Amino acid sequence: MLTTDKKRRGNPVKTSRIERDYAAQLTEVARQVGAIINGFPPGDPGSAPTIEQILRRYTDAMTEWSLSTASRMIAAVNHQDARTWNAMAAEMSRALRGEIRNAPTGEAMRALLAEQVVLIKSIPLEAAQRVHRLTLEGLENGARASEVVREIMRSGEVSAGRARTIARTEVARTAAVLTQARAESIGSEGYIWRTSDVDARPSHAAMNGKYVRWDSPPTLDALTGHAGCLPNCRCYPEPVIPK
Repeated sequence: MLTTDKKRRGNPVKTSRIERDYAAQLTEVARQVGAIINGFPPGDPGSAPTIEQILRRYTDAMTEWSLSTASRMIAAVNHQDARTWNAMAAEMSRALRGEIRNAPTGEAMRALLAEQVVLIKSIPLEAAQRVHRLTLEGLENGARASEVVREIMRSGEVSAGRARTIARTEVARTAAVLTQARAESIGSEGYIWRTSDVDARPSHAAMNGKYVRWDSPPTLDALTGHAGCLPNCRCYPEPVIPK
């Protein structure tokens, strides 16, 4: 058996620029969310239903944009993943190189696209739910009214944080899923867990160098997933492939 990343120079699938671009586009959604919410008197119970309605309409209207934005991100990550595999093709037999080029990544990409659209559209939907919850808290506890108002006015900031988390997590997850699809297509049964950050979470740092089967993702901190597929995870899978 051999791995795809013998020299260990960090994640061979370069996605930092893709992540920055994706984050910029998603934070623009958050900015629009903040502008909608802050256009109404914060904490006014009469405004909450209107805000929720507008945000839900905004969510419905952004379906095509979400598809386009997510498609570009996935295509860019797929291109980088394919380049990584092509770079190490010299170590493989001609038969394996052919199998990699024809790896069935289409199904994985379609699933990733559907998941990305749901996540993008969750940004305004979660903001609407947050405004509703905070407004109810203001009604139930008048002593906290000023705090509720401040929190409602922070909705754009909160949405921006959510957007950055989605971008950071989903670009890494997309890379890991496509790597898995290509690896499994040539008979790989697992990978070596690699960490990218010196400040990796203890549970993730403890996984560094361990072999993981593709069909048995580990559970870390009550979350189950492969390297690169967990929230804010900078780890990545180093596939072990047939020699």
